[in-house]
Amino acid sequence: MIAGAGGNLGSAVAVELARGGARVACIDRSAEALKRLAEHLPANAESLPIVVNDLSDDAACAAAVAQVEERFGGIDALVNTVGGFQVGPVATEALRQWDLMMNLNGRTALAISAAVLPAMQTAGYGRIVHVAAAPGLKAAAGQAAYAASKAAVIRLTEAIAAEYRANGITANCILPGTIDTPQNRVAMPNAKKDSWVSPQSIARLIAFLVSPAAAVVTGGAIPATGLDREVTA
Repeated sequence: MIAGAGGNLGSAVAVELARGGARVACIDRSAEALKRLAEHLPANAESLPIVVNDLSDDAACAAAVAQVEERFGGIDALVNTVGGFQVGPVATEALRQWDLMMNLNGRTALAISAAVLPAMQTAGYGRIVHVAAAPGLKAAAGQAAYAASKAAVIRLTEAIAAEYRANGITANCILPGTIDTPQNRVAMPNAKKDSWVSPQSIARLIAFLVSPAAAVVTGGAIPATGLDREVTA
């Protein structure tokens, strides 16, 4: 189950998992984005597109989970790529930004996690991966609301890992560097891009974390900022 599957990272995750033979439930607020994603999935992929306008709504999350369970019989893994980014100083107007970031990043992660956990408990197996960010560990100027919301995602992930460890459920989050997307290239045309990370590279990391082989990794906030290419000694 991939939340935000129509975005740059979410679509890369969906394609990576589908290529590996996974059945994918692709959730996004845009029907058009899900239609475009379907064109890039393998021809033999089993996929279920679900349009959800607001993943901070617990009822909407529960309805999406019910659709996935009806189609596939259960949920092995949740990958949550939904999130947003705004910066600004700590001032009166920052209160609006605080509410926006906490809802879009923190509440969304909580709502979709809470929705999938009962099915995973019943199965005695589950993998949850959220996308956080390095400012969740240490904020820079202008990042109060954004950093606090990503810190909330990290702490939520740690709590899930601790609470559901005995149920065979792991929870981890990724801390990407700057992701190489068309939007970031437009927004930062003069930036050095040799340290940027492709969505496909992050998707491969996530594919490992949701696999049975990653059972020993839980409660982690894992940086994804290294070299985005193969290196030979």
